[in-house]
Amino acid sequence: MTQDGKLKVGIIGCGGIAWHHMDSYGRQNDVDLCAFCDIVPGKAEKLRRKSGNENALCYTDIKDMFANEELDAVSVCTYNATHKDCTVYALERGANVLLEKPMCVTLDEGIEMMKAEKKAGKILSVGFQPRFAPLEIMLHDVVQEGTIGDVYYVQTGGGRRRGIPGSTFIEKKTAGIGAVGDIGCYALDLVLYALGYPKPLTVSAVTSDFFGKDPALYPEDSKRFDVEDFAAAFIRFEGGLVIDFRIAWAMHMDTPGDTILLGKKGGIRVPSTECWNYGPGGRMTVYHDLEGRQVETLLPDADFSHSELFDKKINSFVKAIREGTAAPAPTSEIIINQAILDGIVRSAQLGREVDIVIPEV
Repeated sequence: MTQDGKLKVGIIGCGGIAWHHMDSYGRQNDVDLCAFCDIVPGKAEKLRRKSGNENALCYTDIKDMFANEELDAVSVCTYNATHKDCTVYALERGANVLLEKPMCVTLDEGIEMMKAEKKAGKILSVGFQPRFAPLEIMLHDVVQEGTIGDVYYVQTGGGRRRGIPGSTFIEKKTAGIGAVGDIGCYALDLVLYALGYPKPLTVSAVTSDFFGKDPALYPEDSKRFDVEDFAAAFIRFEGGLVIDFRIAWAMHMDTPGDTILLGKKGGIRVPSTECWNYGPGGRMTVYHDLEGRQVETLLPDADFSHSELFDKKINSFVKAIREGTAAPAPTSEIIINQAILDGIVRSAQLGREVDIVIPEV
């Protein structure tokens, strides 16, 4: 910490998402954003200038940064394939970590990160800011209060008619996985969080890359595209729950369907969205019976700004560090999300259903 009690924080990976972290840290009164690191020369310096902190130092090597800085926490905003290495390195050097989604690429990487977290006794929180969206909180509360009873079937996902992001998102060497990891993890967290993160057992999945590899649609990026732009999966859980999942970066459709949760006492429809990174796509409807009649209840809407969600994500992380409380999006939950992503990839590669087994940490 600084002499005046502020947390010393660094950002690792200074691309697009890091700018949101920088803005939000700048609005925290008890944080000194004192270090920026990116392997691309000049990138960290550009973000430092934007932050306005002239005393912050910039690095191109994470090892140099930790050799020169005593950091209380870092945000890891690198591309997926380096999430595990950067996170483990930071934890081993005593820093708490706020990690951008997806957690990593494989289940094995996630387990290694959890082991490092446990050994270090630090906080590792994964950056699912939609958890702070009022409508997502409402969905969680309605389900947890038992309004629709035991949930036995869920349909979720989402996607874009055209929306392949390009950049480092479309190559295995940097992203590891495609649409599944980029926006699919959000759609899964939406329902898994509402359900209390039940234990998955098996998954049967298919993936495709028809659009990303089409040179007529993507003349330049198609040459290096080697991840999935679409995935569909059927996931079984303990207790008989099943999730019917589909996600797309590109397709000949405006949406693969709304998210629905079917319970024994009622059901909920959550309007679809191109990307779940700011929560549900609109007001939700509860379908239930009242005095022998089939009725629908339209849940209230809630206004919020995108920056507000990021501020809450950053603030909750900082608060957890100061108060010694649990991570806002703990690895004990997100490892289940990661295990499902891992299962989808494995099932699609093997062309059959696969078991999901999450080792104890």
